[in-house]
Amino acid sequence: MSGAPALPLVARADADPYRPAIVDSQGEFTYAQLSDASARAAACLLGDLPDLAEARVAFLIPPGFEHVAVQWGIWRAGGIAVPLATSHPASELEYVIADSAASIVVGDEASAAVLEPLAKAAGARFLTVSGALGAKGAHLPAVAEDRRAMMVYTSGTTGKPKGVVVTHAALRAQITSLIEAWGWTGNDRVLLVLPLHHVHGIVNVVGCSLWAGAVCEMLPRFEAEEAWKRIESGRLTVFMAVPTIYRRLIVAWEAASEERRAEMSAACLKLRLMVSGSAALPAQTLARWRDISGHTLLERYGMTELGMALSNPLAGERRPGFVGAPLPGVEVRVVNERGEPVPPGTVGEIEVRGPNVFLEYWQRPDDTAAAFHDGWFRTGDTAVLEDGSYRILGRSSVDIIKTGGFKVSALEIEEELRTHPAIAECAVVGIPDDDWGERVSAAVELAPGAKLTLKALQAWSKARLAPYKVPRALRTVAALPRNAMGKVMKPEVSKLFA
Repeated sequence: MSGAPALPLVARADADPYRPAIVDSQGEFTYAQLSDASARAAACLLGDLPDLAEARVAFLIPPGFEHVAVQWGIWRAGGIAVPLATSHPASELEYVIADSAASIVVGDEASAAVLEPLAKAAGARFLTVSGALGAKGAHLPAVAEDRRAMMVYTSGTTGKPKGVVVTHAALRAQITSLIEAWGWTGNDRVLLVLPLHHVHGIVNVVGCSLWAGAVCEMLPRFEAEEAWKRIESGRLTVFMAVPTIYRRLIVAWEAASEERRAEMSAACLKLRLMVSGSAALPAQTLARWRDISGHTLLERYGMTELGMALSNPLAGERRPGFVGAPLPGVEVRVVNERGEPVPPGTVGEIEVRGPNVFLEYWQRPDDTAAAFHDGWFRTGDTAVLEDGSYRILGRSSVDIIKTGGFKVSALEIEEELRTHPAIAECAVVGIPDDDWGERVSAAVELAPGAKLTLKALQAWSKARLAPYKVPRALRTVAALPRNAMGKVMKPEVSKLFA
């Protein structure tokens, strides 16, 4: 269908076309079927144009073969893929479509009623998945790797979500770095339980598996029982998830019969790698999952702007609370407030440099310029390098609390609070205070049937939290506010104390 050189990811699919690539609720699909479907999608997107020339194409399709076929089709047509979140309300979808200036919007039949009016209001062309994949092939343009490939929106924790633009070359760098570090091969089989509007699912799971020629099983959404069934099948070799998912898998394991628990745990041992990311992994969750599965979860550190930058080793010691060393091809350093590198053991901001780093924030040149310092991307995360491994202390803007002249890590206080038998989950934030600068405040989810008062918490924490100052306010909530990846939204937590 095209005489143009294929993008590397597509070329690798064509190299071994009859291997299974994706398994979803509709069945099993080969690399040849993915290549063919994406070429048809590209032809439909192009219409009479020779090249989309980096036009933005927003698409809302649940995880599965059709999602990947459309994403690849956008790339093969020369467009910029803008994945939309299946969990977002119409107002947030409208924002992304408008902010990205999408000229085409693609949705499945279930989302058409919401998307088509939004597309029309934005002056964009609307296509259904069936229409896109039902097109006939056409000559496709040559797409160089230095062209823009994808725009993923940040979670908007400190302001309006920003479109993070990456090139095809940056995607290649992000994927191949993980292929090398985590030992991906064509013999792997991974289960996707993550949404596909974040790099965790897009790059770490789908991108790596398809680059390696492996099989990616896809669930439309995470369900603990279904995930356990897939693990128990014995076919999986790799599993990646966020801490919230591991906690739900633990709850499901604990609710199972003793006989089935043994089967579930034995099945976990057949996997070669289990990874946790996108949020800090509580030490208790790591320890409990190790007891259940026999795996010490591999923690890593990344961002929408970077893909992944740091990782614990595939083989070697994985220390709780640490996210390892720089990945292949990635440079990392810690700097002080003046932007000067600091020695190991000194707390500072993480900066990253390498081919994996994003190109720009879409139509935000001032924000883009402010995000870099002498060619290094300023992550806004505070960390310390200890014995060759990085320990993340938190997001500088929301997790580092300045109280009484000290800088306190909210993540470290949360780890201590989770050891309290009445606390199931918690979030620590800084609240403005005339005397202390910021008051250390905690919102907690109580364990079933548990009760806890502020006075009791302060009495318990007097010794445990002496280095951090005792939490000076408490709110008990039914559920902490989280985003689609299960990460607690600290600005929303702060509103509980207003």
